[in-house]
Amino acid sequence: MDTLQQLSSGLDTVWVVLTAAMILLMEGGFALLEAGFVRQKNAVSIIMKVFVDISFGALIFYFVGFGLMYGKDAGGFIGTSGFFMGGDLTHINLNISHETYWLFQCAFVIAVISIVSGAVAERINFRAYILYTIAMTGLIYPIAGHWVWSVGGWLGKLGMVDFAGSAVIHALGGFAALAAAMIIGPRIGKFSADGSANIVPPSNLPLASVGAFILWFGWFGFNSGSTLSATNSSIGHIAVTTMLSAAAGSATCILFTMLRYRKSDPPMVINGALAGLVGITAGCAFVSDVAAILIGAVCGIAMVYATEILEAKQIDDPVGAFPVHGVSGSIGTIAVGLFAQPDAVREGTAGLFYGGGFSLLGIQALGLVTVCLWGFIMTWASLKLIQKVAALRVSRDEELVGLDVGTHGVPAYSQEDGFIDLQHLKKN
Repeated sequence: MDTLQQLSSGLDTVWVVLTAAMILLMEGGFALLEAGFVRQKNAVSIIMKVFVDISFGALIFYFVGFGLMYGKDAGGFIGTSGFFMGGDLTHINLNISHETYWLFQCAFVIAVISIVSGAVAERINFRAYILYTIAMTGLIYPIAGHWVWSVGGWLGKLGMVDFAGSAVIHALGGFAALAAAMIIGPRIGKFSADGSANIVPPSNLPLASVGAFILWFGWFGFNSGSTLSATNSSIGHIAVTTMLSAAAGSATCILFTMLRYRKSDPPMVINGALAGLVGITAGCAFVSDVAAILIGAVCGIAMVYATEILEAKQIDDPVGAFPVHGVSGSIGTIAVGLFAQPDAVREGTAGLFYGGGFSLLGIQALGLVTVCLWGFIMTWASLKLIQKVAALRVSRDEELVGLDVGTHGVPAYSQEDGFIDLQHLKKN
């Protein structure tokens, strides 16, 4: 029996570590996607922010975030142990070690801050971004996560369902991104004096497409890995619903933009696939294949409309972080309350369309509103506080010349055809 238990634990550990690595690879996807969507003069700044996400995010989550999120519960609102992976963690009863579990959760927290990164691209001050990363990974996300996912969290005890994070990761990150974009303001020249939006051409759409494909690949680790078990019978179903929702989001955007703009819009199609992925994340284990397709299609269309509304309101979101994550994450969270199959979540529960009434739907709505407000308000407060010690935005000159040179001192692409002759320079 001990041998079987060791084998089971070993398999689960390998599974969780591999899927955590897939999620971490998504940072490469974020980097390529955002670098492709922004202008060439700001590509290096995107890469540097992703390194901030990974390095500062992992350290702060190890020091503080994991304890606040998964530590011993205090009143359903906050964790009180697990800082520096120490203290009492016996309440986390899994078939994997606490270290393995931390690694998987660390990959999630890095994804959250990367959502906000895109919304403030091309104009945020690098020092301010580091400070905000500390706030998000050490406080904002962990506390919201504790409410839903921890043993004793108050939303989890009410019955809120968010399998892999449509609400806790994406809706929270999306509404945090909205707050950040509103505070920091639009890029210079994005909107004309009459309020109309000017098109800012992406620097490299093929690069952005590769980033989207990497994100799509990593999402199988995001969703299927959330089983935390290599022998869970729902892994295959989760992978299928993930695939179908992403495909539906992309296909819907291809057709919808052809009808709406008379041309299939590549950035919208890219974001349509991501919207479908975000939307299915909450219910990937609980909804049918057909429901997954419907969720993806609705998310794709909603993302297009949300993008247009932001521009009408003169809110500048260079990569569509709020439409993709905030809007689609909200739809996906509510969709669980509509489409959850009988007994799929837990015995005796079902979505509204499967005879479950409004109970689960009401809980999902309450949890969604709570998490979104928390992300928006805490981001607003954090950035206002950061503004007292560091400028939130780069100077006008830095923005015009580009953050690559203005902030980091190096362009993304060399303009020279050959090598620099140092000896010749010394002689002259």
